[in-house]
Amino acid sequence: MISEPELEGEWDTGRPAAPAQEPDAPRERVRGPRTAWLWALGGAVLASAVWVGVLVAQDRFASAPRIAYRHTADLCEAGRLAALAKTEVQPGHGFPTHGEHPGLDWSYCSYNGDYVDGQVSYQVQAMTELHKKTDPEAEFGTGPWAGWGIFGGGAGTAEQVSGLGERAEFHEGAGGSGPRLQVLDGGAVFTLNVQWFGPDARFEPDGDAIKAAMIEDMRALMTALRK
Repeated sequence: MISEPELEGEWDTGRPAAPAQEPDAPRERVRGPRTAWLWALGGAVLASAVWVGVLVAQDRFASAPRIAYRHTADLCEAGRLAALAKTEVQPGHGFPTHGEHPGLDWSYCSYNGDYVDGQVSYQVQAMTELHKKTDPEAEFGTGPWAGWGIFGGGAGTAEQVSGLGERAEFHEGAGGSGPRLQVLDGGAVFTLNVQWFGPDARFEPDGDAIKAAMIEDMRALMTALRK
């Protein structure tokens, strides 16, 4: 007697395991518990990395600003300006002042060159600011600071300088009366400003040489104050 043929695809718990497929036959990939666990772990790690990035973007320091420099009461002594002294600027003797407060420590030095009647004279100002509670990045390069109007807003587009802190810029002084170099590094801000005065308004010093010397002196000042 001929029995009924089995329906194709019929499920039978008593049926023995199916024979192995031919080598060229397509196989269905089954994702087991271990593979699913690895996928879940990878997603969690990725989500954590994105969340950390968001937090860093919202707060550069997470708490107090990072300050890798020490405060000095005599910035003139720390900033000798040896490179500018070799140019036509010749800063001369410096006059220091400073202040220490819970949120900000600052130090300032004004270098006044020798005055000769009928000739161009130079003045250099240097300043360091250690911001202990707030991040100065948002206001970096904008100026002016209260009480320090001589550093007032520069004209034109900022000229970026590489190799100094996190960010460094040159700004031209108001009226084209000299360059200002400013550096941001964590919670520290460094400023070096050069001005000249003379009887001839058409006088043009060697701007490239002065800027190169300012970069060299700024680097030396930051090295001298690094903790």
